[in-house]
Amino acid sequence: MLLNQPEIAYQPGVALDDLQLIIDKTPRNVWNALRGQRIFITGGTGFVGCWLLEALIWANQELALNLSLTILSRNPEAFIAKAPHLAQCSIVNLIKGDVNNLQTITASFDVVIHAATDVVNPDADFVVAYNAIVEGTRETLELAKRSKAKRYLLTSSGAVYGRQPSIISHISETYAGAPDTALVNSAYGQAKRISEWLSNCYAQQFSLDVKIARCFALIGPYLPLNAHFAVGNFIRDGLSNNNITVSGDGSAYRSYLYAADMVVWLLTILINGQSGQSYNLGSDKDLTIKDLAEKVSNIIYKANKVTVATQPSANNLVQRYVPDITKAEKELGLIEYTDLTSSIQKTISWEVRNRELNLKK
Repeated sequence: MLLNQPEIAYQPGVALDDLQLIIDKTPRNVWNALRGQRIFITGGTGFVGCWLLEALIWANQELALNLSLTILSRNPEAFIAKAPHLAQCSIVNLIKGDVNNLQTITASFDVVIHAATDVVNPDADFVVAYNAIVEGTRETLELAKRSKAKRYLLTSSGAVYGRQPSIISHISETYAGAPDTALVNSAYGQAKRISEWLSNCYAQQFSLDVKIARCFALIGPYLPLNAHFAVGNFIRDGLSNNNITVSGDGSAYRSYLYAADMVVWLLTILINGQSGQSYNLGSDKDLTIKDLAEKVSNIIYKANKVTVATQPSANNLVQRYVPDITKAEKELGLIEYTDLTSSIQKTISWEVRNRELNLKK
């Protein structure tokens, strides 16, 4: 059921220049296609979802889009406490519920965005986690069909490729590999892969315009600092005045796309992507985890205060998790707009500001 809540005027929770970037870099035809749309979003209270809300609420205000945003949340009260400027905005309807059980939702929607992207923790029950991810996708697809939605966006993951071969510097959508079925901890990648397959089944059977964004590593405000995200952990260490700790040998390669850029990519894929197609979403500018830690340290401390747990072994193959974004660039005109140094600085500034605001409460 809808959660009754007072309405408050929207005051952005992220930097205005980030929101302006989203307005400016998102193609005009995308905003025109979204005008007057009723949008249902899962994962709306997480990292990706909060950024989508910030952007859509701001664009609705600046471009008079007349949007209606319905957000599914297991704990609406917690979301109201976390981000009242989003949860209590006049165009936002909060629904209390679980993504694995959406049968009671009978409203009509034009767009369904399945942005629930929970990563499976190492100590999780992998079968339960797999079932939850796949069932959540099935339920959102059924909702899209039932509600007569025309468009559906699935936020998938680069994990669908399995372990990236060390000889491939940037992995593309044409790579035919997959997560190793012998590894039970590959539940997340396996589930996202099946979610993509299910989405394409619905696209063919029910004429649903399905787009898939395979998200790689991201950075920006709202990123949890205590989860399994290296850059978040490094920022946490630095802001706690501790040495920045690399738990492994730091030789793995990653790349990071800033959250404002991510929103431009997601909305462009949603409207301009080809139905049934998957697009890598991320930065192709790679660096090692050790280099990333040192970059964060230099920004916070103006010095190298990095501790690396182990030394690289000469016999170990280099681990990589870096996308080839040629398809998104050529087909959709998408590029990286915010460099990594700026991304880290913006994330740190937002975190510091939020901590200061919380201390004043």
